[in-house]
Parts: sequence; C-alpha cells; structure tokens
Amino acid sequence: MGGDGDTGGIERVYRRRRRPQLRHLGLMGLLAVNAFFQSSRLFGDPYGHRDGPSGWPPLVFGLLVVTAFARVALEQLRAHTRVTAAGITVQGRLRSRSWAWQNVYDIRVERAPRGTNGMGPQWLTYLYDVEGRRRLLWHLDDWQLADPYAEVSDLCLSAAPYRSLAWEPRSQVEALILRGAARRKAWTWALYGALGVLAAMFVVDFLEIIDGRPDHPFLLLACVPLASFAVLGAVLDRYWTSRPPGSLAQQP
Repeated sequence: MGGDGDTGGIERVYRRRRRPQLRHLGLMGLLAVNAFFQSSRLFGDPYGHRDGPSGWPPLVFGLLVVTAFARVALEQLRAHTRVTAAGITVQGRLRSRSWAWQNVYDIRVERAPRGTNGMGPQWLTYLYDVEGRRRLLWHLDDWQLADPYAEVSDLCLSAAPYRSLAWEPRSQVEALILRGAARRKAWTWALYGALGVLAAMFVVDFLEIIDGRPDHPFLLLACVPLASFAVLGAVLDRYWTSRPPGSLAQQP
C-alpha cells in the first residue's frame, strides 16, 4: 500500500501482502485429489455394469477443480484495489471497474461469510454504490491490514473533500442494501439446500448400483440438485426480499 502526501493520503493501492499458508493449500489439494479418486471409483464402472459412457463425472469434477485453483491464482496475482482522488478502481481476477467518488455511497467493513475457519480473512471491506449494489474491495481486509476499520475510517476521511455528498445514511439506499442482503442470504441457503440434495442423490445412486437397478447419474447428480437450487432460491428470494429477516434488518 502506498500513499501520496500531495493528495492528503488518498492515493493508495491495496495488494496481496500475506501469502496463503502452504498447509491450507496442501489441504485443499489433498481434498481435491481424494474427491476425484472417489468419484472415479464410483463412476468409473470397473465391472461394466453400465451401458454407455460413464466417465463424465470425474472429467467435470476435474474441470471444476482446475477452475477453482485458477480463480485462486488470479486472485493472488492480479486482484487489487486502487484509490485515487478520482475514485476507486477494483481490479478483479480478469476485469476492472471504477467508481467516481460521487457514485460511492459508503465503504463498510463486514464479517466474512461463515466457513472460512481461519483459512481466509474474517473481515472484508465492501463498496456500496448509490444504487445499493456492493462490490468487494480486494485485500482491504484483516489478512492484509492490521486494522481494516481504522484504514477505512481514514480512507473515508481523506476522500471527503472529493465527494459532493457527505457520508450520511439515506433511507432509499439503505432499503436497497437491505434487499440485496436478503437476496444474497436466500441464494446462499439455496446453495446449502442443493448440496444437501446432492448428498442424498449420491446415496440414491449408490443404492441403485448395489441393487442392480438402472441408475441415472446425470439426472440424479446434476439435474435434481440444479433444479432444487433454482426452486429453493426463487422461493427464499421472494420471501426474504419482501420480508427481510430480523438479523438483516439490524445491520448498520
């Protein structure tokens, strides 16, 4: 991170400074290899019980693993956040996007999604625009900074002279932010539900193999979980965006 004294410290660049721990990367690699091996055993059809090709699940899983590792690599090498007197530019894994200060509604430090278990930042920083949409500010978190709250407070103070509006809440934008939070929560729970359905479909497919019945892996392991994700997400989205949960309504 750098600064420019001629612009009141507003010139800053937030890049990766802390490398991912090797034990976390090693654990991810072991889990990926084990899952790939198990899927190969399950769908490799070593006894010829199936008609037609059955090697697509390991192939698809392998592509997903490669894609996931590519995303992590691009995040570490390319992603960063640049702050200037003109506004904020977020360089993502592949594309960049900029906001002029008059289009920035707020900058907030929020708790990271559950499930990181110390393998990632616990606090992340998001930019909210005047339409209530949010965008992650890369590497402005507690992994790269000792105190992201203090950094964001100082950043907002330094940016005040370049804004036409004060850093104060507006009810219309807050309502849009609350609706966006409810929608994200709905689709997150829909994903959890789809993963549960996927686990159940693995059991059903395995039982069909044991019983010698015709099994339908593509239908059970792809179509059914995707359909459940779409249906559950649509239902929860409709319910929670019209009636946000209390936990979301109390967010600052």
